[in-house]
Amino acid sequence: MTKTRTLTLGSAAILIALLVAGPRPAASQTPKPGGVLNVMQREDLPQGFTIHETATISVVWPASPCFINLVQFDPMKKLESLDTIVGDLAEKWSWQDNYRNLVFFLRKNVKWHDGAPFTSRDVKYTFDMVREAKDATAKLRINPRKDWYVNVDAIEAPDPHTVVFRLKRPQPSLLMMLASGYSPVYPAHVPAAEFRTRCVGTGPFKLKEWRKGEFVEYVKNPDYFVKGRPYLDGLKYVVIAERGTRTAALQAGRLDVSFPGETTVSIAEQLKAGVPRMVFIDTGQNVNDNLLLNTKKPPFDNPKVRRAISMAIDRRAYVKAVHQGSAIVGASLAPKPYGVWGLLEKDLNQLPGYGKPAEDKARAKKLLAEAGFASGNPLKVEIKTRAIAIYVDFSSVVINEL
Repeated sequence: MTKTRTLTLGSAAILIALLVAGPRPAASQTPKPGGVLNVMQREDLPQGFTIHETATISVVWPASPCFINLVQFDPMKKLESLDTIVGDLAEKWSWQDNYRNLVFFLRKNVKWHDGAPFTSRDVKYTFDMVREAKDATAKLRINPRKDWYVNVDAIEAPDPHTVVFRLKRPQPSLLMMLASGYSPVYPAHVPAAEFRTRCVGTGPFKLKEWRKGEFVEYVKNPDYFVKGRPYLDGLKYVVIAERGTRTAALQAGRLDVSFPGETTVSIAEQLKAGVPRMVFIDTGQNVNDNLLLNTKKPPFDNPKVRRAISMAIDRRAYVKAVHQGSAIVGASLAPKPYGVWGLLEKDLNQLPGYGKPAEDKARAKKLLAEAGFASGNPLKVEIKTRAIAIYVDFSSVVINEL
């Protein structure tokens, strides 16, 4: 078992860069149909299109155009909450029996990309598979979100357009989980394993080609259930591994949209100077930057060492260095306005490792000495990270702090 030490919780804002051909259109203007949007993709899809088998945005970001949820967070709202959930494959829903039964009423005449009709059977198949129900007809290779549905006692499909989630106890938050980008509905007639190489969904775009290491290309779904949508003829996710090359491609106009979280404040300033017509959108990002310690092996099986590591890292210096001040410091829960249960600033500052960096570092050295790590026997730590710029940035700061 690993133990999580949360250093910063959530970015206060991320920047998404969009390259527009001319002046920024007014909000009241009618969108012009046509064209292909070239989108930044920081790495090839590590698990293909299997959103239910992954925990990385590197899959969700390029696979989402193919799939649809039962419900979704309103993309026009800045913050995601129960109040901003809107229907997707479900036209409407109803809580019954004091929040113990969640009933979805599905859209009719929705088709999968291969022409098969979408029904309640697909919903039951998907979430029975994810929660690993005894009577599930399929199994995931890896299942990172089984625990999301531990409170679901049964899923019923009484007719082709009605689905009932029966819960063991009231759980209004289930609706938020179903609105997550990690909760698409799969087709019951296509083996889930096939999504490691292709996708069949009900989304606005159909997969045209995945050329591994190069791009993922979609074309407009002519049978999409939203009349007149999508406006685009297609999407192309271009895989570029190196951050500087990605930025150059965006600046040169070979890419139209950046990858979430990749446009730092400094990169944004660079792009603004070079491409005045570039549009930048601030958006919330519910992402934690974490340092995971293996508590089963020395030296991190010693609580004093773990506490020392936590106290040695100046979280606010990290926010300033890596996020240029566009992130927030949190503990175990996101503080307001990004969450409702997080500690207030005055209470957060009372926690070890959060309030007084100089004093905390001195206490960290004392704890390490008590654990047997002093000047003659320094603590040696190996940090493993993904070969992605934002992960390397985080690891570099942690190494310097230690």
